[in-house]
Amino acid sequence: MARAVTPRAALLVLGVLALQLGFVLSYVGAFHAPQPREVPIAVVAPEPVRAEVTDRLAALPDRPLDPGHTAADEEAAREELLRREIDAALVVDVDGTTDTLLVATGAGSSLAQAVTDVLRAVAADQDRQLDVEDVAPAADGDSRGLTAFYLVVGWCVGGYLCAAVLAISRGARPATTSRAVIRLLVLLVYALAAGLGGAVITGPVLDALPGGVVATALVGALVVLAAGATTLALQGLLGVAGIGVAILLVVVLGNPSAGGAYPGPLLPGFWREIGPALIPGAGTWLVRSVAYFDGHAVTGPLLVLAAWTVAGVLLTVLAARFRGAAEPGEAPAAGR
Repeated sequence: MARAVTPRAALLVLGVLALQLGFVLSYVGAFHAPQPREVPIAVVAPEPVRAEVTDRLAALPDRPLDPGHTAADEEAAREELLRREIDAALVVDVDGTTDTLLVATGAGSSLAQAVTDVLRAVAADQDRQLDVEDVAPAADGDSRGLTAFYLVVGWCVGGYLCAAVLAISRGARPATTSRAVIRLLVLLVYALAAGLGGAVITGPVLDALPGGVVATALVGALVVLAAGATTLALQGLLGVAGIGVAILLVVVLGNPSAGGAYPGPLLPGFWREIGPALIPGAGTWLVRSVAYFDGHAVTGPLLVLAAWTVAGVLLTVLAARFRGAAEPGEAPAAGR
């Protein structure tokens, strides 16, 4: 038995079990009961009507909406939606009984539907009607606005698998700085190819996602590079176990919190908070901004991906340097 399953292998199997259970907990925990929570929405109406409507929406049970955002008029509300400063806007018709709700399904149709359901119920209670206008609609080939999310998932998978393959080729922990740099350069080339390939497939080939191919490809390259560099860094620090930690960060925690199937305001607090700081969440936001919002609101997610990439690169090189200093000379690959 001991020869078939070493203590190290047993620990790795236990780690796999923990990842599997964590996967179930994270995905079911995030998705089993989506509810809108403080969705940022602007109310467009003259005073004192605006204040009355805002107070009524703010007092709804469980606070599904955050109506504290202001817009001078309907045109200003549209601009705020396109700049991704709000997720919806309610334009109140003070002379009639039919109000207009502005949404943007390009940011996720489940979020637009959730806000619509809440405000239709409010309108019915007030004996009013509600018209819905989609300011930034998802493309015909982008079913429920999920293409951006699945594209980013593919990029992330490619990033950490590429890093894993590079490690398997000569050992998870690179014994020399030069080997670490070569791995990073190979990862960079792979990231550029993967970013372009994903952009072409979802754009010209399948017509599933609008937006420029070049801009989408650059986002993809950064996503792949961030995921791959992070995985290389974790491998350099932890060995094979680093791959498991990378999967924890990207797949177990990152995917359900990315805002794909359910954007952030529909997720429970934990996933809503961590999503923007992880690679899948930042990548999904960026792709949607490029595709549907003319590249607005991209500074934060770009900084997130840049931070993961820079940290991954630095830790990969430093781990190789310190390991090389501790193990002078070029040991056989099987020993690493």
